[in-house]
Amino acid sequence: MPAEVCWTKGILSTTACIFPEHVKQVLLTGYPVAGMWRSAAQQLARQKLHGVRSGRIASNFPLLRQVTTSQSTAHQASASVQSLDRASESDRSSEFKSGLRFLKPSTSSSPSSLTPLDSAFIELVDLLPKCWQSTSTTDFNHDHSKLQTPLQVFDSRAYSSALEEDELCDEDIIGKENEHAREALPNGSNWDTGLDADSLLEQKSRKRKARELHKRQVKIETEAWQQAATEYRELMTEMCRKSLAPNLPFAQSLLLSWFEPLRDGILEEQRAYGNREHREHRSMYGPYMCQLPADMLAVITMHRLMGLLMCDQEHGCVKVIHAAVVIGEAVEQEVRIFQLMNSQKKSKDAEGNTNSLGDVANNEELEATRKADLKSKKVVRDKVKKLVKQNKLRRVDSILKHASTDEPWSTVIHVKLGSRLLELMLETSFVRAPACQDGDDFGELRPAFQHKFKNHVLRQNVNRIYGVIECDQLVLAEIDQSVKHMVMPYMPMLVKPLPWKGFNEGGYLYLKSSIMRTQGAKEQRMAVIDTPRKHMKVVVEALNVLGETGWRVNKRVLEVVEKLWKAGGGIADLVEADDVPIPERPDTSDKEVWHKWKVAVSQAKRTNSERHSLRCDTELKLGVAKKLIDEEAFYYPHNLDFRGRAYPMHPHLNHLGNDLCRGLLIFADGKPLGPSGLRWIKIQLANLYGGSVGKMSFDDRAAFAEDRMEEILDSAERPLDGSRLWLKAEDPFQFLAACIDLRDALASGNPETFVSHLPVHQDGSCNGLQHYAALGRDRIGAESVNLIAGDKPADVYSGIAERVKIIMEKDALKNPLTSRNAASARLLQGQIDRKLVKQTVMTSVYGVTFIGARMQILNRLKERSPIAVDPVDTYRAACYAAKVTLDALGEMFKEARCIMSWLGDCAKIIAAAGHTVRWTSPLGLPIVQPYRKHSRHLVKTSLQVLALRNTDDNHPVLASRQRSAFPPNFVHSLDSSHMMMTALACSKAGLTFAGVHDSYWTHAGDVENMNVILRKNFVKLYKQPILENLLLDFQTQFPDLVFPEVPARGDLDLKEVLKSPYFFN
Repeated sequence: MPAEVCWTKGILSTTACIFPEHVKQVLLTGYPVAGMWRSAAQQLARQKLHGVRSGRIASNFPLLRQVTTSQSTAHQASASVQSLDRASESDRSSEFKSGLRFLKPSTSSSPSSLTPLDSAFIELVDLLPKCWQSTSTTDFNHDHSKLQTPLQVFDSRAYSSALEEDELCDEDIIGKENEHAREALPNGSNWDTGLDADSLLEQKSRKRKARELHKRQVKIETEAWQQAATEYRELMTEMCRKSLAPNLPFAQSLLLSWFEPLRDGILEEQRAYGNREHREHRSMYGPYMCQLPADMLAVITMHRLMGLLMCDQEHGCVKVIHAAVVIGEAVEQEVRIFQLMNSQKKSKDAEGNTNSLGDVANNEELEATRKADLKSKKVVRDKVKKLVKQNKLRRVDSILKHASTDEPWSTVIHVKLGSRLLELMLETSFVRAPACQDGDDFGELRPAFQHKFKNHVLRQNVNRIYGVIECDQLVLAEIDQSVKHMVMPYMPMLVKPLPWKGFNEGGYLYLKSSIMRTQGAKEQRMAVIDTPRKHMKVVVEALNVLGETGWRVNKRVLEVVEKLWKAGGGIADLVEADDVPIPERPDTSDKEVWHKWKVAVSQAKRTNSERHSLRCDTELKLGVAKKLIDEEAFYYPHNLDFRGRAYPMHPHLNHLGNDLCRGLLIFADGKPLGPSGLRWIKIQLANLYGGSVGKMSFDDRAAFAEDRMEEILDSAERPLDGSRLWLKAEDPFQFLAACIDLRDALASGNPETFVSHLPVHQDGSCNGLQHYAALGRDRIGAESVNLIAGDKPADVYSGIAERVKIIMEKDALKNPLTSRNAASARLLQGQIDRKLVKQTVMTSVYGVTFIGARMQILNRLKERSPIAVDPVDTYRAACYAAKVTLDALGEMFKEARCIMSWLGDCAKIIAAAGHTVRWTSPLGLPIVQPYRKHSRHLVKTSLQVLALRNTDDNHPVLASRQRSAFPPNFVHSLDSSHMMMTALACSKAGLTFAGVHDSYWTHAGDVENMNVILRKNFVKLYKQPILENLLLDFQTQFPDLVFPEVPARGDLDLKEVLKSPYFFN
């Protein structure tokens, strides 16, 4: 390779004959091509540094070894320069005058043959990164004829900084390392004095690990389907080579047996399209089916269908339209990734060909293509800029869509492609029935999946028929065991998510990510896209903070869960591993017996269906935990629903999940407990134990844990063989995790210095009513939901139950002949408690109606022993209890109920005018309620005719839905604003933060700091004139409509929240 190429690419052999005059001239004069020499010198310095550490060339470069093993000084650098300056002027004058000359490597030169001048220069080259670091970048923009003397200013940090800079070149994934470099310095070192060799090695090790994690994350996102296809191919090859079936689990052997026939069917379909053998629908889906290899399409179809069957709600069935859309979308996403990775590979290959000698034609062709592409993009860009200035935004959208080669596939394409792949799956997938006992019959071969139609009764005399894919019972029996063999694309990330920069820019590195889950609502999507980024700055920053919280798997809890699961479940809220038996058909003609048998069979099937879904769900959660068990940290990218609430994008194992999920997760980074952390772990234990314990004061909760310390320690040390106190808790797995953390802290000898990874929660007290009480400045309501300080936490559910009980006691004394409610009040004597009214009180903030409240209370009554012989009397009692409960709520939260009615009235006015209700959250997020009367259009596919919903924004609005949904949606937008404000404030204060709507998590040692922050931000939120701003927003949007005035409010001073210890507890 010519020397010119060597220098340009930063490659220099350690045996090259180096003439010092050239580099010295570059160094002192800032020669125009200094970048070549700089990169070459840095590369040489790095190679020599590696040699010194490995002990191979230490004797040849004593000065370099001294630099890397101790702090170098300005004296060493100046000594090298002086030795160079003392060289014979005659030896260098001719070369110096001739300017910079490229020199070819000389293989004949050796270190022993170098002159003193050359040796002195080599030492200078070893220190060259220091010189460049101490030379400002502006020096190279000065007149080249003017000599510069950068070596006069020198510090000892330059060498390590230069090497770090060289390592960081073109590595975006570790760009943030330097921001934290000062914090990462070891004791006794600082940024100004430089890093010692061990610290430098540690930094490089961290950066190397970051690069490896980034590569793994890219591989997980881009190669998951391809890797699964490769695995199937290898298994097939192994099976053919040995002429027998491999020893595989039944579930995996099923997938393997379906893979090859399905792949071959897809190959035939691709071949037919290539030969222009167009059938009815092939011309539509064919071009899209040919964009991926057949084996990848086969894997996507199998795994997506099996995944849907795991999460089914109909026990072994999935709707055709749902399956077709999901498979079509998965194929589109993989096509995007596949094309992106191939284009990157081609670019690298083209770049390599361009840099190689003799490939001039390819270079010219690539350059011509690049220029043409740039020119076309410039034309589009200029046109777009002009239209933006003219405010013609619709034209802009149209131009950008047509100019983009990555236009998204339509839903029609999704269903046509997905339906054909499903059809091929039905044609090629079979399962063999169990063999007979005599061994003569190998069992019947039957389809693994069947296409059927089901009749769904919407209401009286109104039915809807829809197609389903139903799997065979043999497949259904083993489907929950196939989780470990399934591809799960949206796994937690091994690196921090990309910061959100646009609607589709952020989150995962390559997988499709959107900042909001719009569910196809174009109005909401465009509202977010059209909002200036600066208006949504707080929302975006909060999502980034939530995504940067690191997690890891709690290995000790996972070990306990796996043992219980293998033993058959049925304990600690784990579902039973076995189905309930189906009652045998009766041997009688008695109609009453047959009726009871049918009811029992229906109940057993429903129970088994629920157990099946729960088993699959548990297997998915445990499967994710096992895959991540050895990771030091993983992260959850977050996005929003249309109301602004934040959710992790990974659906299975996350902190929004059930007790099992939360018990399996701990923070990746630990923090010392400090002076208060141990007390908060004890309070956490009491909260997780539940019942009346969680309603005690903080001191009583801590005392509860101390009184049961022996049982708590026993649960931590012998969770399965001891007294098992943790199984009595309402949240057993989280309780067990807290037991283990408390035991470890006490065993450390100094709990204050113990590093804890346990998340400690602080939950709002009926948070929706807290927001209503703050909006209405409702003092009575505020007292019941802990906005005002008390000796112990107020319980709004118990308060409502007491009010209901008093009313019913009065009604029970009345004459049943003259009072319609007297009989129901007497039936309900002794039945009114906190549990009966809790669900109704909780959902009141979400606009629960009388019908909903009646159903909730009726279900609670059915769970108890019958209160009446006649079911009609029980129904009437539930109606009466629902009415009294809602009345009691209205009395306790008078101002809140007025605000709820005002919000509903405003929504009714807007919807009656034919508009959707839209508003802006206090943090600047635009929100649009998506409720419209969507029509359907029929799409004929190869499998069946499917009815697709039109999501156009020109359909009439659902007025009743717009009105009933607005109050709860508005409050959700407020609680999400409070959570995001708290997340940002905690991040700025250096606290680790995770949020679950109205439950805020941090380390035990930081709970008190978080409590102060969340209260301050709640007061800050409600200092704003929220309702007045909302009314002004409505009046601005709809100037022709007349809205009622904001209702009067109470006299609550919000600053009292700052003093309330049980506001979040």
